[in-house]
Amino acid sequence: MNLMDWFEKGIPLDEYIEKMEENKENVKHIQSSFQIQKEEASFLTGLQAEKLKVIVLTEDWCGDAMLNVPILLETALHAGMEVRFLYRDENLELMDQYLTNGTSRAIPIFIFIDEQGEEKAVWGPRAPALQELVNSKRSGLPPRDHEEFNDKQKEMYRELQEAYLTEKELWQEVYGSIKTSLAERLF
Repeated sequence: MNLMDWFEKGIPLDEYIEKMEENKENVKHIQSSFQIQKEEASFLTGLQAEKLKVIVLTEDWCGDAMLNVPILLETALHAGMEVRFLYRDENLELMDQYLTNGTSRAIPIFIFIDEQGEEKAVWGPRAPALQELVNSKRSGLPPRDHEEFNDKQKEMYRELQEAYLTEKELWQEVYGSIKTSLAERLF
């Protein structure tokens, strides 16, 4: 299948949100609270001219998707990009073409395509500043075979989720990273 076929197979936004079971309210909260600055108008107008579509490889349970997807959705809304969603675990043939570091099925992955279905840019799974935050938190975990590892890891995930939901600077980091990826490939 080519990328346009994958896009056509994807779930439209309303259907994706409706089917969400784990992070629906959090996604809605971030999207309704995130604002793109007025000085971004010329960049967004340039994106509109590209007439891009976006394939999002994701899963509802993913904390990174909970943060990144609403930032993408708000960007797409202002740039006239249609977004479709594919569940990672049901679409491994495509996912395995976009592995992080060549080995990891990390999500979300945003694949930006033109009207002919040609890949124009890829983004994901995290903005560099968020990767640094995650790495920092992980460095404080005990070894995997330690009896407290699972509890400490769950605590780390809770802390990250709280930061993702409340620290608006992180939202701007995600937007800036997506913008940089698109600008490098398109303009």
